[in-house]
Amino acid sequence: MLDERNGLGVNRFLTRVHLRPASVLASVLCALAACHGPRKADLAAIYNTPAQQIGDERTPVVVIPGILGSRLENRTTGQKIWGSFTYGAADADTPAGAREIALPMALGVPLGELRDDGFSPGVLDLLVADVTPFRRIRIGAYVDILMTLAVGEYRDEELGNSGAVDYGGLHYTCFQYGYDWRRDVSENASELHQRILDAQQQVRDGRGLPDGTPVKVDVVAHSMGGLVLRYYLRYGPNALPDDGSLPELTWEGAKNVRRAILIGTPNAGSAKAVEQLVNGLNLNPLFPNYRSPILGTMPAIYQLMPRARHAVVVDAETREPVDILDAATWKKYGWGLASPKADKVLAWLLPEIESAEERKEIGIDHLTKCLARADQLFRALDVPASPPEGTEISIFIGDAEPTPAVLSVDAVGRIKVAETAPGDGTVTRVSALMDERQAAGYAVGLRSPIDWHRVQFISADHLGLTRSHDFVNNILYQLLEEPVDK
Repeated sequence: MLDERNGLGVNRFLTRVHLRPASVLASVLCALAACHGPRKADLAAIYNTPAQQIGDERTPVVVIPGILGSRLENRTTGQKIWGSFTYGAADADTPAGAREIALPMALGVPLGELRDDGFSPGVLDLLVADVTPFRRIRIGAYVDILMTLAVGEYRDEELGNSGAVDYGGLHYTCFQYGYDWRRDVSENASELHQRILDAQQQVRDGRGLPDGTPVKVDVVAHSMGGLVLRYYLRYGPNALPDDGSLPELTWEGAKNVRRAILIGTPNAGSAKAVEQLVNGLNLNPLFPNYRSPILGTMPAIYQLMPRARHAVVVDAETREPVDILDAATWKKYGWGLASPKADKVLAWLLPEIESAEERKEIGIDHLTKCLARADQLFRALDVPASPPEGTEISIFIGDAEPTPAVLSVDAVGRIKVAETAPGDGTVTRVSALMDERQAAGYAVGLRSPIDWHRVQFISADHLGLTRSHDFVNNILYQLLEEPVDK
C-alpha cells in the first residue's frame, strides 16, 4: 500500500529545517501545502511560536508506518528484503529472493515460532530503485509525516544518531518504530511496547528524571500501524495466545500513551487485501512481482481483510456473503496458497520438500493458521471498550476517493470490484470508522466498538493524507496545543 511519487530526501530536507533559522518555517509549510489553489491557513503564523516551545514539557512522539512502510533486511547477511530495489536486493522473481521475502512455513508449527532472519532497521522514508545499472530513482514514502514533525521542531532519534541532523546535544522527542510488517499484528504490538519503553527512558535520561518517572508519549500511526497501536493500547505487550483465546483486556498499553492518532487505518479491513492475497501484488514494472503464494505466507495481510459479517466479499450470482475466514472457501475457489497453480512458487519456498502433495499440505496448513489468527485478532479488536482517562484515540480519514467496497466472486473464483464507496482509494470511510451499521443496518449515530475522541475527514488518497494541508494543520494542533481531556 505504497504510493509511487517523487520524494524529497528526508535527510536533506530535515537538515535544512534544523540548521537554518526558525523563519524557514514559512517556506517549509508553504511547500508542504503546495501553495496554490484555494486560500489556506497560514500555518507558519499559527505554529511558529508553539513549535519553538521545545522544553521538557514537550510530549515525545512515536511514528508507526503502515504495511510496506518499514525497511526489511536479513540480520545475518545484510541483504535488503524490502525498501531498496537496487542490484543485490532480494528479488521475488527468483527462488532465492522469494524465500528471502516470504515467511517460513512448517506443518503444525505455531505462527509465532515460524521465524526467519528478517528484521526492520527502521522506517522507510524513501524507497530506492535501480532502473538500469546506471540510473537510480528515489520514491517518497513516509517522508511527509517526518517533514511535518520536523516543522513542529520534534528532534528525531534516527536522524540524530545517523548524524544527518545536529541537535546540539538536546534529547530526542521523536522516535520511529520500524517493524516486520509481514508478521502478526499482535507480535508487532508486543515489540512496540519495548520501543516505547526505550523512548521513555531516553526522555527521562535527557531530562534528568529518576528511573520510573511516568512519561507518556503521543503515537502517530498510518494504515496498518493503527491496528498495531490499537492492539497495543488494549493488551500491551501480550500477543495473541496460540490456543485461539483472547488475552485479558487491561488497557496496559494505554498507560504509556497520551494521544493515539490514526491515519487511514483499515479498522474493518480493506477489500484490496483480499485482492492481493488472491491475485498477488505487482507494484509497477520496476519492482518484482509478489505472487499470491508469497504474500500468503504473511499473517499480517490476512489481518487487513474485511470481517465476514460486513459482506464485503459476495457470491456473484446470489449476492450472499462469502466467508473469507474459512479455509474451505480458499480451497473451493483455489485462492492463494490453496491455488492449483501455487506449486511452482511453493517449490521455491520449500526446496527441501520433494513431494508436491506434501508442499500443498504445508501450504494449506499455513493458510488455515493465518486465517484463524486473523479471526482471533478481529475478535480482540472488536470488543467494544473505552480507553482509560488520560488516553485519547483519534483518526484522520480520507473520504473523497472511490474505494473498493464490495468484491464479487464468480463460480471459478475470479474476483472483481462490484461496488465502490467513499474512502481514500484503499480504505473506505466506514472501515476506518469501524462503523458496525454496515452489518446491522442504518441507525442514527455511529455504531463503533472504538470510542473515538476525534474524527477528521480529509480529501486525499491513502498516502496523500499525510501531505494534506488540513492534515498538517490539525495534527500540529493536536500535538502542540490541544489540551488533554481530564
